[in-house]
Amino acid sequence: MKFAAIDIGTNAARMQISSVLHADVVRLKKVEYVRFPLRLGHDVFTEGRISEYNEDRMVKLMLVYQLLMELHEIEDYMACATSAMRESVNGTEVRDRIEKRTGIHIHIIDGQKEAELTNNVVVKALDNGQYLHIDVGGGSTELNLYMDQVKIASKSFKLGSVRLLEGKEAKGAWKTMQSWIKDHVNFSEPIKAVGTGGNINKLFDLSSKLTEWSTSLEEIRRMRNYIADFNLDDRINKLMLNPDRADVIVPAGDIYIAAMEWAGAEIMNVPDVGLKDGILQLLYEKHLKRKKQPAR
Repeated sequence: MKFAAIDIGTNAARMQISSVLHADVVRLKKVEYVRFPLRLGHDVFTEGRISEYNEDRMVKLMLVYQLLMELHEIEDYMACATSAMRESVNGTEVRDRIEKRTGIHIHIIDGQKEAELTNNVVVKALDNGQYLHIDVGGGSTELNLYMDQVKIASKSFKLGSVRLLEGKEAKGAWKTMQSWIKDHVNFSEPIKAVGTGGNINKLFDLSSKLTEWSTSLEEIRRMRNYIADFNLDDRINKLMLNPDRADVIVPAGDIYIAAMEWAGAEIMNVPDVGLKDGILQLLYEKHLKRKKQPAR
């Protein structure tokens, strides 16, 4: 049995197909992953709307995803779009036209739902204690505070890697995020950070590790500064970063570093999960509920 998750973000769109493995515990194993740099945020944060050019590319990409889902004979799928499409003045119209042409229905979700889906998989990577979950996307940053694996506060900020790159961050967003952290973190208790998002995964891959899934604020800062010393061409050709990663990884690093500094977190765990994993878990849970319903 297989499920598919489609995450249409501000910087890129991703589809992951996972199969259900039944052993001592049920696990979802990735069998297909396709990422494409649509960069919808460039349209939305500069012009306020998704261009015809990018709408056409989205249609083509959804047709590719549709074919892959057919080939894999998936049980169910869910497609979610985040910051760029929800802020675009023509986001719903584009969504409806894409569905008409491809058959794929796209849910345009708010920051709260985005955080909820991601948190459902992030919480499994937490131990007891205080954690600040930092999820930096292209258009927004979601902060979630946990104590002993229970979420006690959350907030979405219009501050993201593509938004920063375009110089379109919300007025006062940095100060608002700093104030939220100051008001909600218990500074008398130790705290660790948890980072999700493509940019922190790449920074983590390039950094020296403390453990298999953790690194230090000092190391994240060092790697951010190392990358920043290269121009864009050298980041692509010498560091071998994808073009759509090379220009946003430094501003994304700035957000992670600032949030950790303000919270007093010296260690970050990077569990390599995100919205797509939360969608897949939701699909599997819905499947279980359907199986338990009595036949009519």
